Amino acid sequence: MGGAVRGFLFPALPLARIRTLRVIVYAFVMLDVLTFSNDVLSHAGNSGFYTPLVLARLLQLPPVTAPVAWTLLVVILAGCAAGIVGWRPRLSGTLVAIAFWLWMIYSNSYGYIAHDHLALMVATAVLPTVAGASRHPLEGALEAPARSEAAGWALRAIQIAVVCTYFFSVIPKILYSGSLASWGNSAILTWASIRRGSPLAHLLVEHTPWVFVPAQWAGLALEALSPVVLFLRGRALHLVVVLYLGFHLSTLVLLGIHFLPTVICWAAFLPLEKVHKPRWAGRFRSGELRARRGA
Repeated sequence: MGGAVRGFLFPALPLARIRTLRVIVYAFVMLDVLTFSNDVLSHAGNSGFYTPLVLARLLQLPPVTAPVAWTLLVVILAGCAAGIVGWRPRLSGTLVAIAFWLWMIYSNSYGYIAHDHLALMVATAVLPTVAGASRHPLEGALEAPARSEAAGWALRAIQIAVVCTYFFSVIPKILYSGSLASWGNSAILTWASIRRGSPLAHLLVEHTPWVFVPAQWAGLALEALSPVVLFLRGRALHLVVVLYLGFHLSTLVLLGIHFLPTVICWAAFLPLEKVHKPRWAGRFRSGELRARRGA
């Protein structure tokens, strides 16, 4: 593998970044299965609506049952809790990955595809692959952060999944409208604002309807140019991350669309190892380490 390609796919990045990201991802997965994707529990009584995804057909998964749904939920919650506290993160992370993927396969096999979960699913799959990230994220903040190509690969995989979520969303727009120009110049955002928009969106429709077509083209630009994010560094990268988060904030305010599973995964682009631990955590960890040495 060429040096440039290897450096792009396997950059040596701090293990501390993986530890912090693991806490963020697993905490959100717990929230997700209890709120946004909790439909799996209700699907258990609707086997007649089961329309399995390709992966579900390949795995020959039958319709979900109540015992299976509750088992998956318990495994996900317990595994995420273990990963957050740093207990056997590779084992607990593997269990979370398997259970969460099955959970999302079932969630998306009853008529609705939640493409905003792509990066989150990839995150649960790659986080357990990183060795040497088993310490608690609040421990060792004063030490020089160890770096690992495995950590870099896991983070890059999540980053690529985030970018793919945007870039490949251009395809259905072309299929739906015939061309990007047709979609960009259409009234689809105006229609969405009328149908499900907030009071602010209704005000825009009434008083400044001209704003929607430029907004559609701006959204297309963000999606089509999203691969550029993979090559940015430093302040430029951070500004672009803020730009995309601002885009999602606007869709939340105007249309009530949050896209949180993808938003959370933007953390993979950030230097999370620089997050300072609170003083109480440092005192707690120091006391725990002294107790271990004394034992």
